[in-house]
Amino acid sequence: MALDARLKPNEVLAVAVRSEIDAADFYEGLLARVKNILLQQKLSFLVLEEKKHRKILERLHAQRFPDRGLTLPGKLARLVPAAKLDDKSSVLELFQAALAAEKRAEEFYRGAGGTMADSESRKILEYLTRVERSHYFMVRSEIDLLGRFPDYYDVEDFHLGQDLFHIGP
Repeated sequence: MALDARLKPNEVLAVAVRSEIDAADFYEGLLARVKNILLQQKLSFLVLEEKKHRKILERLHAQRFPDRGLTLPGKLARLVPAAKLDDKSSVLELFQAALAAEKRAEEFYRGAGGTMADSESRKILEYLTRVERSHYFMVRSEIDLLGRFPDYYDVEDFHLGQDLFHIGP
């Protein structure tokens, strides 16, 4: 999501908080569609990460702008192409949307750092930039698996070697 240059620093943080709320909600919805235990754990991790980011940003807002309440905007279009996603979207399509969203979040945080006057806020936003980048690669890895093994998400336990036989003691 591109950073709107007209936003004030406290508004940038409010947009960031809303983005993290929406991302956690999205990953929770995706988690509900997945049966694979390992993939569930990865998605649970992403939900936890997004919730942690929300708390970091809320704390940062409270420290930097104690005289202003945190007013969140409505639901954001962080997920691209959000308009095309619905209950009928495939898990692969949802992961592709998540990949685009993580990229946009990284870009947003990179730009948001420049709006902050203090170095501590910039460091926190740089941290979030890097974490969103790691999420991007995590999601991309899952897309690669889904491309190679389309039913990967829909089986409880996935064993690549299940059709092999044992040789040896």
